[in-house]
Amino acid sequence: MKRIAVLLMLLFFVLITTFAYAHPPSDIIITYDKATKMLKAVIMHNVSNTRNHYIKKVDVVLNGKEIIEHQISRQDNNENQTVIYLIPDVNPGDTLSVEAHCSISGVFKKGDKN
Repeated sequence: MKRIAVLLMLLFFVLITTFAYAHPPSDIIITYDKATKMLKAVIMHNVSNTRNHYIKKVDVVLNGKEIIEHQISRQDNNENQTVIYLIPDVNPGDTLSVEAHCSISGVFKKGDKN
């Protein structure tokens, strides 16, 4: 019985520690170059270990419709994840949004009008 209690306490500690450090991205810096038709998004997400805590998925939405779903296996560095996409169908007045998903917990979404 004592072993079960110790194991449960240890499991609880690991879960609390993991989720205490989990957080969504803090910002997304979006730029769209009309000449090259390239969308660049720099997703701000400070982490200590890019293999366990990272941006796992990026969705790009054009005028309310998802056009890109990008699965990622690890973050570029400890501060951010940069993604670049060719999007030829953007017209003046269109809205591009980027949504970034943390591998542990949280989502951040930001839009930009062109």
